[in-house]
Amino acid sequence: MVSIKKVYKTVETMEGAGVRLNRVFGYNETPQFDPFLMLDYFASNNPDDVMKGFPWHPHRGIETITYMLKGEIEHQDSLGNKGIIRKSEVQWMTAGSGIIHQEMPLLPRDGLEGFQFWLNLPSDEKMTDPQYGDITADMLEIYREEGLTVKVIGGSYKDARGPVQRDRLSVNLLDIELLGGRKFDYELSEHLNAFVFVFHGKGKFGVEKQTIGEKTAIRFNNSGKLHISTSDGIRFILAEGKPIAEPIAWGGPIVMNTREELQSAFREYENNTFLKHKKP
Repeated sequence: MVSIKKVYKTVETMEGAGVRLNRVFGYNETPQFDPFLMLDYFASNNPDDVMKGFPWHPHRGIETITYMLKGEIEHQDSLGNKGIIRKSEVQWMTAGSGIIHQEMPLLPRDGLEGFQFWLNLPSDEKMTDPQYGDITADMLEIYREEGLTVKVIGGSYKDARGPVQRDRLSVNLLDIELLGGRKFDYELSEHLNAFVFVFHGKGKFGVEKQTIGEKTAIRFNNSGKLHISTSDGIRFILAEGKPIAEPIAWGGPIVMNTREELQSAFREYENNTFLKHKKP
């Protein structure tokens, strides 16, 4: 049975034009969570916390994964895509060689809640063609058994497969809800980095049976069976991925392998040669 290596509490921060959110991990923790670069969790009933949004900005060298639990975000990008990400929907965007986009919340009726993950790309994929994927709620396969619901955003869980497969990085991205009084076991691979982020409720984790509550992430010491139990109910993200183990040069919304590549990307953005794809 696996044991807990480290516990991470979220840090409140401001991003975009002034969006208040909770940073689960980011720049300083990148090696530990490889291939994931960053995870932000946003949850607020106050429109002032979110309405300024994320106006037009570039990305290169990464994929961004936006998963909505409540509220709506309007997206536009330099590929000509435009749409709204709604409750239980996902936007999985490959920035690749470069994309410019904006994400602007619509006035929330019952609050805004969701996640944004940044997934690194290997060096030979950083300049791939950008792609945009809208994933509607009915495209997310769900595994159910008594007291357990596993929504598969990426990868797979038992007979449920997510709409996005990143086989090279062995990415699994699962939204798991466990009702009170239930237990859940998951086999962690020695070849993958794994973490859990609890966002609702609380539960006991690992051989230590350590109680972990909301807005808390956990990494583990070893592979084997991860045991989770809860008396009151818990909902969490479980993420896995194969480490890329390459140098990282990270500047704002762009992540490359060398400082020279990073500087080149920003020069191209300034002189309007950043986009390698044809404008619509």
